[in-house]
Amino acid sequence: MNKDPLILAFDCGTQSTRAMLFNKNGDLVAKCKIPFESYFSEKEGWAEQDADFYWEKFTEASKKLKESHPEEWKKIKAVSVTTMRDNCVCVDKEGKPLRPVILWLDRREASPVKIPFFKKIILKLVGMYEPMIKQSMVTPSNWIKEYQPDIWEKTDKYLLFSGYIHYLLTGKMVDSTANMIGHIPFDYKKKKWMAPKSLTYFAFPVERDKLCELVDPGTQIGEITKKAAEQTGIPAGIPVIAAGSDKGCETLGTGCVCDGCASLSFGTTATVQITTDKYVEPLTFMPAYPAVIKDKYNPETQIFRGYWMVTWFKNEFAHKEENLAKELGISPEQLLDKMLADIPPGSDGLLLQPYWSPILKAPEARGAIIGFSDKHTKAHIYRAIIEGIGYGLIEGLKEMEKRAKYKITHLTVSGGGSGSDVICQTTADMFGIPVKRVQTYETSGLGAAMIGFLGIGEYKSVDEAIENMVHYKDEFLPNMDNHKKYMLIYERIYKKMYKRIQPLYSEIKEINKIFEEDKK
Repeated sequence: MNKDPLILAFDCGTQSTRAMLFNKNGDLVAKCKIPFESYFSEKEGWAEQDADFYWEKFTEASKKLKESHPEEWKKIKAVSVTTMRDNCVCVDKEGKPLRPVILWLDRREASPVKIPFFKKIILKLVGMYEPMIKQSMVTPSNWIKEYQPDIWEKTDKYLLFSGYIHYLLTGKMVDSTANMIGHIPFDYKKKKWMAPKSLTYFAFPVERDKLCELVDPGTQIGEITKKAAEQTGIPAGIPVIAAGSDKGCETLGTGCVCDGCASLSFGTTATVQITTDKYVEPLTFMPAYPAVIKDKYNPETQIFRGYWMVTWFKNEFAHKEENLAKELGISPEQLLDKMLADIPPGSDGLLLQPYWSPILKAPEARGAIIGFSDKHTKAHIYRAIIEGIGYGLIEGLKEMEKRAKYKITHLTVSGGGSGSDVICQTTADMFGIPVKRVQTYETSGLGAAMIGFLGIGEYKSVDEAIENMVHYKDEFLPNMDNHKKYMLIYERIYKKMYKRIQPLYSEIKEINKIFEEDKK
């Protein structure tokens, strides 16, 4: 083994890029974070960003980390990259981006695609016709084909953002199967590109020659090129190891790879993942994603714009707290934690459904808050947001438990919300099982670093890497009296909310269509 080797792990997210150095004990030796504006929007509902803008932030983070830690920089043995999901880059034959990246936050729609008759019958029989039509409409490649056909014709490769970064680092258009999460023609069960005859290929019909080569996580993609070395400061010749998506790396980074454990991610999108040996769909026709561990899968439930709701709350209601936090020299989150702790479980009858963005089987869904009375304050709204996300994740986990046929006995947490003791305790109370938190907030980077060490042979197995690099420093045990209260609300109110309100969502959708026509 190398003496004191370090992995340089990059986490490229929606709102920042982070360059991190991890040692083989799982310690975050050094870090540089470059925050930025999430996207620009030429039209309402659009969310785009230039691919080269992300590369600029990537190289900036890399160079600043090198400047601040020159000695540690010499110990880098490999590079691994984890990125946000469902963002694709159109590149020409020279590898140059042809248009901005359409981000996962984007809400534009293409026209409905035509479906072969026999596929239409099958999809209608299983109740997936409308959801799959919706999926085809929100698939970015279909929009580009319809509205920018010249761009699509010039597109030599249609890369996920992770594949584009790999190309800039190594000169090779290669990506990890564990990154293949998005509106792309990928066969999640077989972990290869989907055949055109597949039932759902019509929704994501990207030509095979526009898709890149795929490798297993832990595979060496290539080496840092001379050009990339000049741009990033990383020595030429350093191997680049295929890792996986940010959520998948978080799951590995919290050691959640066995039966009985579920990984919660409290990020812009809130998720709950489990790790399985077999392919287990979390919902019918909702795929289990490839794990960053070869031959395993990560069934997942998502709450789109999950902890984005906290940002929304701060922007709309917490200016006073943000100003006070500046005066006190503390973070706004510390004041919000106190606000959260002052409200009892159940938010005095205020209940939120966290569908701020539509979901696969409920494309007309919206967010809802019910139960207002004259005693409710903005603090109640804040707690209702946290609890609403929790209820949504509980609902998803219960379905995955049933399908995977095993019981979850403990949870691990990642993402911005996991830094709050109050949120972690609330989560333990809601789920009724212990919540564990590891040694670093940067669990996605840690998971990518673990794959890096596995890729260069520092560890011979995933279990060995977990034993040495994942350390639980906090455990939150549930208050079972609070849990009983939460389950009463969940069973008697939350589970019935969508079905009761859904007709009104449909009416809102129809009325909005009328209003849009009036604008024209």
